[in-house]
Amino acid sequence: MRYSHFLGKTKREAPAGELSLNAKLLEQAGYVNKLSAGVYSYLPLGKKVIDRIAQIIREEMNAVDGQEIFLPALHPADNWKATGRWETFDVLFRLKDASEKDLALGPTHEEVLYPLMKSYVKSYKDLPLSVYQIQTKFRDELRSKSGLLRGREFLMKDLYSFHSDQKDLDEYYERVVVAYKNIFNRVGVKAIFTDALGGTFSHRSHEFQVETSSGEDTVYYCQKCDHGWNKEVVDEDKMDKQKCIKCQGELVELKCSEVGNIFKLNSKYSEDFDFKFTDESGENKLVIAGCYGLGVSRLMGVIAEVFNDELGLCWPENIAPYKYHLINLSKDSEKAEKIYKRLSEKDLVLYDDRSDSVGIKFKDADLIGLPVRIVVSDKLSGDEVEIKDRVSVEPRVVSENSLS
Repeated sequence: MRYSHFLGKTKREAPAGELSLNAKLLEQAGYVNKLSAGVYSYLPLGKKVIDRIAQIIREEMNAVDGQEIFLPALHPADNWKATGRWETFDVLFRLKDASEKDLALGPTHEEVLYPLMKSYVKSYKDLPLSVYQIQTKFRDELRSKSGLLRGREFLMKDLYSFHSDQKDLDEYYERVVVAYKNIFNRVGVKAIFTDALGGTFSHRSHEFQVETSSGEDTVYYCQKCDHGWNKEVVDEDKMDKQKCIKCQGELVELKCSEVGNIFKLNSKYSEDFDFKFTDESGENKLVIAGCYGLGVSRLMGVIAEVFNDELGLCWPENIAPYKYHLINLSKDSEKAEKIYKRLSEKDLVLYDDRSDSVGIKFKDADLIGLPVRIVVSDKLSGDEVEIKDRVSVEPRVVSENSLS
């Protein structure tokens, strides 16, 4: 992509009034545009990052036999009344249609998914079954002040698994734990597997927490066994905040942001919707389930919080919108055009073809934060180009043919 034609060019200054680092960096670097508190437009660079994260998630969800679906965002109120959450879900957007029927904008999808699954699952032969989606959620958050970390409209992946017995659910749950660890490793963040409270569905749940200075959660983390406990769990169980109950290692207190949450729903929503299956003996039993959430846009915000320096963003290569940021400083653009044509065929390069000063081009490249900067200049001969990794100090000279 040519930067001269690009939607979402950098801004000279960080947006006024933003408190969170991810909002400042992503807006200034041209990845997102703020419409209102907690509501963002994703510009071409931001959309590419989101798509790369989503693709990694899809691959790992498919690997645990998840089937991708896409559910409605507009929900009948009756479904929410059936679960008792029409009145109790405090961030639910409620509205009426032209015929005065009550509707909700989906903050989550149990109320829609369970009736759908009930129409297809009848027998033990239909189980186990796992489905997931990557979809926009809506929550009427009053504290939408953390950029992508707490939105009113945001992108989320939710996986649900349905089972005939507890053993099958427990085994699948452990498979998803591994899949989540794979996802976070692939996007480049260290996510702490954390014990947390389970709410109304089960006594315990698990979170995946990433250490960030802007984190809203307190996690007690054991470096020895690589496990964490949410402060709420520690307080409830009156645990020792100094020693790990698993290995007696020392605990350190961290500020973290949650990027994933998984828990066992057991029979909660199956009871609400009378979702049953016929077992091998002909007896009707309630389907039990697990729920596995992952904030896609939130993860993008957390990565921006973690991977940056005083100059701008520093994207991990697996999710960067492009691998290369090409800058032409030569009087003759033929060499740069040749490199651009070859690398753009694989969607690897953002080409700054503007006539702006060297200083502006270099400053923008650092702010945007692509993994590798390529500079074509008259100082270099033949097929030589200068490259510099975003996180390194010294540039080096290589052959243009080595770029791939």
